[in-house]
Amino acid sequence: MRTALIIACLSACLAPAPASASRALDGGSNEVPGDSPLVFCEGDHGKDIVDIERVDITPNPPIPGQNLTISASGTVKEVIETGAYVHLSLKYNKFIPIPINNQGLCENIGQVGLQCPLEPGKMTISKEFALEKQIPPGTYDVQADVFTKDNRKITCLQASVVFEQHGFSNEL
Repeated sequence: MRTALIIACLSACLAPAPASASRALDGGSNEVPGDSPLVFCEGDHGKDIVDIERVDITPNPPIPGQNLTISASGTVKEVIETGAYVHLSLKYNKFIPIPINNQGLCENIGQVGLQCPLEPGKMTISKEFALEKQIPPGTYDVQADVFTKDNRKITCLQASVVFEQHGFSNEL
């Protein structure tokens, strides 16, 4: 769950691009540009406070026990203050909800070297994280709705990641 929170916070807050608004409006792909499993949630992103230009993760897909590098770029359109939060929804194998409380955005972005208030402008971040070796195999679906302290939408992202079972073999 910590990895999902990190990915959501990174993606939501790091970077932007006006292209995201045009994708949602012109009926184009909802995929976040770059090499990652991230997609924009359905809906109009023209008023999002953060425009995400690109997110790359290495390796893609993530592998338990290996380091995960996340690089992102985008544009913050207005100040994001303490009190902004991420509402995470996480499901395991499509059906099993994993309860997660709302997470303070500003309390978590320190993990990527940022702090609130986030000022308007272009941002680029890159951070490496160690993934735990014992991530239960299965499909993890996450949705991160990110809001200001007064409940205005910053952005909304979704991802689906499959962790394979490693270290076991059926061969005799």
